[in-house]
Amino acid sequence: MSIISHVVVGTNDLERARVFYDAVLKTLGVKRVVNLETASLWGTESPEFMVTRPGNGLPSTYANGGTIGFAAPNRAAVHAFHEAAIKARCQGRGTARPAPVYPHVLRCICTGSGR
Repeated sequence: MSIISHVVVGTNDLERARVFYDAVLKTLGVKRVVNLETASLWGTESPEFMVTRPGNGLPSTYANGGTIGFAAPNRAAVHAFHEAAIKARCQGRGTARPAPVYPHVLRCICTGSGR
């Protein structure tokens, strides 16, 4: 069992975030499972990842130093996720490559439209 039940990130542009996360999460077999007026949630069977406008009405800001790692079944899926992110206009840094701390993980660094 994972120690994480779900992850929530903020956005200032929910429609743009929906388009971005639909594109990249589809490459991992993840689909949008819930739509609300101020949020959308994705998962394989139940909500696991949420993008929402901040509840306090203030602008969304970056989590400086924050990281979200989406599980992928293989390296090809990581590359497909990265390619979908680039096509969806993420601000990528480099190519998908092994993570130094987690050698079994391929990483692609991307600041998507979740903001």
